[in-house]
Amino acid sequence: MIFASPAAAGTACVVASAVAFGAMAILARIAYASGVDTPTLLALRFAIAAVAMLAMALVRKVRFPFGPMLGIVVALGALGYGGQAFSFFTALTLAPAGLVALLLYLHPALVALLAALFLHERLTAVKLAALALALAGTVLTIAPALGASDGVPSGAGVVSGIVFAVMAALFYSLYIIGAAWIGRRVAAFPMSTVVCASAAIVFVTASLVRGPQWPQTSAGWLAVLAMALLSTVAAITLYFAGLRRIGPTRAATLSTLEPLVTVTLAALVLDERIAAIQMAGGALILAAVTLLARGRTA
Repeated sequence: MIFASPAAAGTACVVASAVAFGAMAILARIAYASGVDTPTLLALRFAIAAVAMLAMALVRKVRFPFGPMLGIVVALGALGYGGQAFSFFTALTLAPAGLVALLLYLHPALVALLAALFLHERLTAVKLAALALALAGTVLTIAPALGASDGVPSGAGVVSGIVFAVMAALFYSLYIIGAAWIGRRVAAFPMSTVVCASAAIVFVTASLVRGPQWPQTSAGWLAVLAMALLSTVAAITLYFAGLRRIGPTRAATLSTLEPLVTVTLAALVLDERIAAIQMAGGALILAAVTLLARGRTA
């Protein structure tokens, strides 16, 4: 398909990336149903993705960071992205996929707050309004899970899942703050490749220490492969391709499709139900993301 303009091509790339990322939670639930545990699942995801990205980097003759900067990027992948992945995938074993996906999107508001604390960025009226929207959205999103609600899962397990989902948003926020600083010195694709490889080393080691629990069905293995190639390699590559064409503001705004894709697929594939009040909360969180993205140009 030939696009009429670079902007149209960039938009298509970012939308496709959001769909690929959004499908990851559903693929993870399919993989979990096959008997795999979280360390093994993440070890397989990042190891397969790292091999594919390293192969692409060799073909493209990508230059990787070296020296102290390489160590910093490795730490970013092992601790920042690794912590986010472990928290997110653990949350998926405890709470509905749609709920987890919506709570992960607290990260733009958290990034604004952390950037003010650590990078000395000014908390403008737009950022404060976005933080208020995100907080209100979080309250609405988690409220049904904290008490009785018709048809909505609740209880200690779901509450733990909510805690892990919020932790995932916090880890992702710290990762983004670190990546923003490193991104001034290292190109995006080599940084992403080193991050994936570093996370792979962490989870392969953890899986070997615990003893791996492999997927027991062909559907489980296909889900793992799709997570690595579609929801990691393709999603990252498409996002950066779109980012070059349409810029960070439009890319960030379009990325809010990701949790909507997850919620829709969770309803269609997993028969999950999200209460109306939770959808309203999710809408407020996504409104905060959009406000922050558009506020960058103000």
